This record gives sequence, C-alpha cells and structure tokens, in this order.
Amino acid sequence: MQKPDLKSINAPCVMAFDLPLANGSVLAVSEIVRLVPNKRLVCKALWNGQDVFAKVFIGANAQRYAQRDQQGVQALINANIATPDLLYSGSIQDIIDAGEVLIFKAISAQNAEVLYQQLLDSQQQPERLHLMLQLTNTVAQMHKANLQQTDLYFKNFLVDTDTVYAIDGDGIQAFSALFKQRQKQRNLAVLLSKMDGLDIDWAEDCYAHYCKQTDIKYTPFDYANHYDLTQKIRQKAASRYAYIKVFRTCTDVKVKQSFKQYMAISHDFDAIDLSPLQLDNALSDAKNRFKSGNTCTVGKVLMADRNLVIKRYNIKNVWHAFKLSISQSRAAKSWANAHRLQLLNVATAKPLALIEERFGCLKRRAYFLAEFIDAPDIAEFFGLSMDTEVKQKVAYETALLFYKLNLLKISHGDCKASNIKIVDGKPVLIDLDSMQAHTYSWWFETKHIKDLKRFMQNWAKAPETATIFRQAFMQAYNEMDDYMMPTILERAKIA
Repeated sequence: MQKPDLKSINAPCVMAFDLPLANGSVLAVSEIVRLVPNKRLVCKALWNGQDVFAKVFIGANAQRYAQRDQQGVQALINANIATPDLLYSGSIQDIIDAGEVLIFKAISAQNAEVLYQQLLDSQQQPERLHLMLQLTNTVAQMHKANLQQTDLYFKNFLVDTDTVYAIDGDGIQAFSALFKQRQKQRNLAVLLSKMDGLDIDWAEDCYAHYCKQTDIKYTPFDYANHYDLTQKIRQKAASRYAYIKVFRTCTDVKVKQSFKQYMAISHDFDAIDLSPLQLDNALSDAKNRFKSGNTCTVGKVLMADRNLVIKRYNIKNVWHAFKLSISQSRAAKSWANAHRLQLLNVATAKPLALIEERFGCLKRRAYFLAEFIDAPDIAEFFGLSMDTEVKQKVAYETALLFYKLNLLKISHGDCKASNIKIVDGKPVLIDLDSMQAHTYSWWFETKHIKDLKRFMQNWAKAPETATIFRQAFMQAYNEMDDYMMPTILERAKIA
C-alpha cells in the first residue's frame, strides 16, 4: 500500500492506508473523521484486531502536542472522569511527514454534537434538556477536580446512555490559581453558549444543576450575570467565526489569494477553475438571470453538479468604485452573515464561494455563490390553496425565527417576502448583505422592530394572512418571554 502524504489531506474523507508503528504493529486506517490541516488527524482504524480511533500528530511540534494530549487524558483518568481507554502512544515509522500517534479504544457512544443536532431537528425538547444537564454534570466534575476543557465544544464529548465520555486531552488544563471561580464560571458559560438560541431558557436549569454539583449557593442575581456572560460569549464566538475564520483556510473553507484576486470556497464545493470570467459567462445568458441591476446582477446556474445562485456586485461609477475599494464588499458581508447564521442554527442558503477582483489591497467587483433553494417564498406559499392549520404552523415557525433573531441580536435589514423561502414548512432566510449583528440592546431593539414592521407590510393587502401572523407572533413571543411580548410587538404594531 502506498505511503500517504498526511500533510496533503485537507478534509475528512474515506481513505485506507497503513501506518507502521515503533513497536512493530500496524495501524490500518480506514477513514479520516476530523483534522486540523498539517497538524493533527483523527482516524477510524483497526489495530491488533480491534476497532480503534487514532490521533495522528504531524509536523515539527508533533511530539509536544501528543505529549500534551496524553497528559490531559491521564488527568481525566486521575479525576475519575470517563474517557476512552488509551491503548498505545508512540511514534510512527517510515512514513512521509508523520510523527506521533495516540490510539484509543473505540466505544459504542454517540458524539454529543451529532446527538444534540438530531434532537434539535426532531424537536425533542426534554431529551435535549437531559443531554445539557449530562454535559453540565461532566463539566462540574472537571471543575471539582480543578480541570477545564479549554476547547469546550459538544463534539468533545461522547454520550452512551447515562455515561458521558470526555475526549480531546489536548484541551484539558488545570485552572490557574488567580480568579479560579471566575474562570470556572466562564468555562461553564462557554458550554451553555453552544446551545441553540431557542434553548437558552434552559441555561437556568443547567446553572442551578452546576451550583448543586459544585456546592455553590444559587442566587438569581448570580444567574443573571452568568446569563449575560453566556450571551456575550456566544456573540463573540459567532463574530470571530464570521469575520475572521471563514476568510482564511480552516476546516470549513479553503482560501486562494493573489495580487488580482481573492477566493474563499467551501470545502465541500468541488468547483473546477472557478473564475470571474466563468461566472460572467453564466450571467450573460438572459435565461439564467433573475435580476439585472446597476449594483447587483443575480442568476442561477448549474455548476459542479449543483444548482447555484450567483450574485455579482457591480460598480456603478468612479465614486462607487473608490468607495468599494476601501470597504468590505457586499459579497463578503453575505459570505460572513451566511456562515454566522449556519453556526447559530438559523436556516439559510448554504454559502459556497466568495470571489473578489482586486488590485493589491483595493477591491473591485465581487461575487457571492450560494446553494439555490427550489422552494416558494413566503408570499407565494401563503398564496397557495391549503388548510388554515398548515398556514398557522408555518406562521408560528416564522415567528419563532424572528424571536430567535431577537435573542441573537441579529437584524436582517430587508424582510420582504421574497427573502424568506419556505422549505418543508419552515422559513429559510436569504439575501443577507444587509444583515447586522448588534452589541447594544437599545439599538438592536430599534432594528428588530423595523424588521417586524417591514415583514408585516408584506400582508398589507392580505388581511386574513396578516391576522394569522399577528396571532403567531403573539403566541411565540408570549411563550418565550411574557415581558417582551407587550413591548416589542406593541411598538411594531403587531399586538
């Protein structure tokens, strides 16, 4: 079997190869399940006749990272916190760019991130709360042992019925001596910030459970401070992902940049020789175009076996060209906002590529590519002949979407009916170049009310539909927050 170049692997994939180990045994890899390019791979494999998961460390610091991971695993074991058995640690022999490996026993447990998403998709609320309490309990155990998971994502836990396994020893560290309680509170807030926005009400249950497990007195004042901290951490993480991470090569995106062009492409979009010329040719066909404006040209095209929407942001005049050259393009805003919504579990068209024509650091025309959603917009959907009950369900889901955006302090900026598609009875947001994430509640509230008013304008000539939406908004906002309903909805002239 050919020796693999491990540094050339840049995405999870099914790949079979053998890694000879220092003790003479062989690790038979069958799949790459997670990776940090050029640094670390997590592999599904067979070793000494048993199913295992192996962490392969490569590069100049491979030995140091492997040792740190092993120390973290040992710290979990010493604290009696469940973690998969470490079967082997050592170096890899006679292989290109390889370094160290840790081999763990494969256990019949489900990744907590996958499980949470499944429970979210199937709307199983009691089961989601139970899972969050389990994860909170594990974090509390770590804190009692003076340990923290510094890379606190759901994916770093495995769940087998009532047992939660902590994985990723690399992120396991002891708390520093100063401000230890503050560090613990922040670490718990990081965990709770990973919940879906509509589940945030459970943060109080989780916080109370944590206090009980760690012998801390629960007070409403302390919880209110912790809730604010959780929301700030969520906003900061989403902004870092949207404004920084997806504009450089990472797990989700690959970036190519030259003096004349910047290109960011989703890792699962296999576009060959994607270029502005290719996109211009696609938009030149009138049959493909939805919109031909001075500032923006929009069209649909089949590319890489996928139906895509291309948005080209044009240059109107010399002043417009100067303004664009020194500011973030609307295509880049759409790219960032689409990734923000994906991270926060808000349905939107999948972002596939961003291309900017450049002259050094000066920007020119820009292109944004997203998956085409073959579904009616919300006005078309409510114009169809259907049962009132179906319309009420879709209206309620739409009201929940707006309430979720309210919790996340996100304003869309253009809530006309054509920017909300209905897929399988649920709303999907598109056209995100005016979307904004806000820090200050007072300013966001004004923007949110403006979004609500613009949305209700869609039904100015459809009073029956407007009534259905008013009832849905009052139901959704009142269920979630009986204080917010009379203030926000009254100011938006819905209640």
